[in-house]
Amino acid sequence: MLSRLRVDPGERARLDRRDPADRLGLTSKDETAPALAALLEQLRNLQARLWAEQQRSVLLVLQGVDASGKDGAIRRVFSGVNPQGVRVVSFRAPSSRERSHDYLWRVHLAAPARGEIGIWNRSHYEDIVTAHLLGVVDDAARELRSGHLRDFERMLTDEGTTILKVFLHLSKDAQREQLQERIDDPAKRWKFRPDDLETRARWGEVMAGYEAALSATSTPWAPWYVVPADRRWVRDVAVARLLVRELERMDPRFPPSDPALDGICVE
Repeated sequence: MLSRLRVDPGERARLDRRDPADRLGLTSKDETAPALAALLEQLRNLQARLWAEQQRSVLLVLQGVDASGKDGAIRRVFSGVNPQGVRVVSFRAPSSRERSHDYLWRVHLAAPARGEIGIWNRSHYEDIVTAHLLGVVDDAARELRSGHLRDFERMLTDEGTTILKVFLHLSKDAQREQLQERIDDPAKRWKFRPDDLETRARWGEVMAGYEAALSATSTPWAPWYVVPADRRWVRDVAVARLLVRELERMDPRFPPSDPALDGICVE
């Protein structure tokens, strides 16, 4: 299942050929619930070992159009982990202080420390996708920044950070339903912004921007995975499986015990 989500380095992402409603071989939400519960238990145990080891880190990058489920995926997939070892950062429009530095300054500050799982709700990819859409950067600058991002991620991986980049692939129809739900539900209305409708009106441009970004920056050291997001339960299982697979590959270990503690009894 996971291999077909990957954008192979050097290949086009081909978002138009990827079905946002794909079930990935899963049957139903109810039948998938035990599998998700088992994955979250695995994630909890692996994260505990990573936190105890304090040698390496994981960075989960979540990108997607408005209402693609970034917040929901974070809530569900990380519901049982130790919050001390997880740090979530949401990137919005840069502040005046952030704009006084290079565009990667704020994201580098938010990189996970050793032992942590860092979760970026939006990320440095706003600086090529959204910035290009808004006319802040032209085509040449977008290409230049894509190279910067590849090099930045290579540096992070060389320093011990495993990067997992996930694009939550939502259909235009499903986005309409999610945005309408936000408007209709008073408890969710705070999440709705009029700007969401302006961006939605440029759907083709937005998807073309992500197509270009994913194709240009899926690398052997930090590949992109396109996760179908029309069904939340499919999205959650896919993200959890990707995380568990990467952590199992890393195989973090608890530090060796101190032999001097053998035989000590606490009274």
